[in-house]
Amino acid sequence: MDFGLLAFSIFSTIAILGSIMVILKKSPVAAAFSLVLVFFAFAGLYALMGAHLVAALQILVYTGAIMVLFVFVIMLLSQDEPVNDLKESSGLFKGVSVLGILGLMGLLIRAVLTARGMVPTGTLTDEKIVSMGGNVRLISEGIFTDHVFHFELTSFLLLGAVVSTVALAKRKAVSGGSKA
Repeated sequence: MDFGLLAFSIFSTIAILGSIMVILKKSPVAAAFSLVLVFFAFAGLYALMGAHLVAALQILVYTGAIMVLFVFVIMLLSQDEPVNDLKESSGLFKGVSVLGILGLMGLLIRAVLTARGMVPTGTLTDEKIVSMGGNVRLISEGIFTDHVFHFELTSFLLLGAVVSTVALAKRKAVSGGSKA
């Protein structure tokens, strides 16, 4: 068996199982940590495709920064209400969920098996990328020239999410504290 195919199978299995755990975990913090596992599996898949910068950015940005923000928000807004557990769900809901998951997995497997050899070709070859300064230079020039608005908009969106979360948590703490 080819190492690339074996590694792809392992990383994709980890990603799929981690995604299922994100959905099935009753604790939001446990679900967030399952999402970290999925992000690491994606980084492994990116590395297999030769996109080492994207793999490193996946780990640094998503696993490092975004997940810290998610866990911070979850812990800041954690409520004392019980979480809707899968054990309390009806049998029909569980059956439909399992059938949906199996159907989506079947579609994914079919897409992977039928897409062999269908690699999209672009205008940039490896030699052209090296002559233009490498992957890092091309991506950073693209981010800070053509996509600078989107880059800055994302930072403002994350800042707004943090400020809103803190404001909501403070409002809840003040109103909850006055009741006691």
